Amino acid sequence: MSRVVWAAWRLGVAAARGPVGRPLSQAATGAAEGAGAEGGGGGGSGSREAVERLVRAHPVVVFMKGSPEQPLCGFSNAVVQILRLHGVEDYNAHDVLQDPDLRQGIKNYSNWPTIPQVYLNGEFVGGCDILLQMHQNGDLVEELKKLGIRSALLDAEKDQDKK
Repeated sequence: MSRVVWAAWRLGVAAARGPVGRPLSQAATGAAEGAGAEGGGGGGSGSREAVERLVRAHPVVVFMKGSPEQPLCGFSNAVVQILRLHGVEDYNAHDVLQDPDLRQGIKNYSNWPTIPQVYLNGEFVGGCDILLQMHQNGDLVEELKKLGIRSALLDAEKDQDKK
């Protein structure tokens, strides 16, 4: 098992309990929301225009296998768990397994061959490995702050300091 997969698995086990005193994320699945539902000139759900609309529709967007409530691969699960650890509850998630055109379209859009893919403020961040690295080195806290999202880990650190 690779270090990234092992770390993601460990993170998933630890995160299943949720951040101290915080409920687990309830994210919008977004699969039916916008994926090809907006007609007129944009092409299908995998067209560059359709993908662009999805990526820019919300400050935090995840293209994954499955849903936040039921991820269908370990890497998608790890992304969901990382977001939960940070208390990110409001994000759009799109299940690429429900739409093969979207699955290929997002890969073409980002020029990134794998799923999951995470976008912050319309900008491609990366997949599970990059989000995990950002979580570990503290960069994710800073990126979330730029979006006006306070990481729950900051509150957990304060609670630890009080003890």
